[in-house]
Amino acid sequence: MRLPRRTPLRVTSQVSEADPTLLRDVLLVCLASGVVGVSFGAIAVTGGLPVWVPIVMSLVVYAGSAQFSAVGVLLAGGGPLAAAATGLVLNTRTVAYSLAVAEDIGRHRLTRLLGAHLVTDETVAFTLARSDPAHRRAAFWTSGVALFAVWNTSVVLGALAGQAVGDTARYGLDAAFPAILAALVVPTLRKDSRVRGPVALGAVLALAATPYLPAGVPVLVALLGLFLYVPEVTR
Repeated sequence: MRLPRRTPLRVTSQVSEADPTLLRDVLLVCLASGVVGVSFGAIAVTGGLPVWVPIVMSLVVYAGSAQFSAVGVLLAGGGPLAAAATGLVLNTRTVAYSLAVAEDIGRHRLTRLLGAHLVTDETVAFTLARSDPAHRRAAFWTSGVALFAVWNTSVVLGALAGQAVGDTARYGLDAAFPAILAALVVPTLRKDSRVRGPVALGAVLALAATPYLPAGVPVLVALLGLFLYVPEVTR
């Protein structure tokens, strides 16, 4: 019996197509993601939440900024509905991300369902940094599977460690994550001049909104820069 094209069974073959440069970059981002994951697990538990809360949240939600914000609402005394609403608002940016990499995930329904759960800032950056369709697909699945495994493992470790770890931000290690992500975006800015205007506008809008909006929301404001990109891709 012949299997349909691009079924979930092809995920392993996509990972095997990853080039050494991709694997190196994914490893660096995984290291940074691990630091943030440990911090998240530790903060949630030391704040008074049960160990299972950050662990289950990481498996089901799998979105760093949304998880930090939701836990912040819970620790501040907010209810579950308020925490869930905060996470949903922050994750609306993944709608645009999903549209950008939809063809790279695959066409089989189950493949797309699994892939949609792995769509993050990092996986999209890895994917869009490559022009060849096969390499883009390999980049998405390699980074997606690796980051999902590292994030959830590190959250478990942080939650179990509790007060022994504390907030890694005091060591300055949290700065490694955005720095590595910025390094991934730079090659795309160099190769495709069409995205420079939208990126610049998005950055300005996010910086301007940061002093006035809650953490994570300025990222959503930055998506307004996409309006400059739409006329470019339709020409």
